[in-house]
Amino acid sequence: MPHKLIIELSDRDLRQFRGELRKSRASVGIADDTEILAAAAELIASMRASRLPDFVAARLTKLEMMLAMVADSEWSLSNRERSPVLAALAYLCDPEDIIHDAVPGVGLLDDAVMIELVSIELRHEIEAYADFLRFRESLSPSRTKRSTETATKSRLENRRKQLMARMRRRKAADATRR
Repeated sequence: MPHKLIIELSDRDLRQFRGELRKSRASVGIADDTEILAAAAELIASMRASRLPDFVAARLTKLEMMLAMVADSEWSLSNRERSPVLAALAYLCDPEDIIHDAVPGVGLLDDAVMIELVSIELRHEIEAYADFLRFRESLSPSRTKRSTETATKSRLENRRKQLMARMRRRKAADATRR
């Protein structure tokens, strides 16, 4: 029978996690983006192939979305927008983070918390990217037989600009509320 465990993170706890994320952000400045993306893709593949605790497996889709978002050449986030995603991916690829990943049962708990925290921080980026993916799918050749490749690219670029503008407005609004 499953049990629900609710963990309330205090401001001090959140500072601890954010501090760890800042450390990983510093390492992102050293590490090559392609190395981080490759390591993250490898991590996700190995996680998918293993028997993960459900609390981690439930967040794997969010992690995959973050990876896709920074790897998608048609989305093209700015360096400032890519940085927190790359930092989170770098953190998750480190097996010796807050709780060593090899600790049975709880080794991935900090990773699940970090995925959740970064997902909240990047919710506007993730929402905009999900909308972009849906729009791009609607433009697939099988759905738009009469559309030319140039017109499709133009429509996709216009939609990307609209979604990025919306994403930045929402982030700015959040920042003024804090």
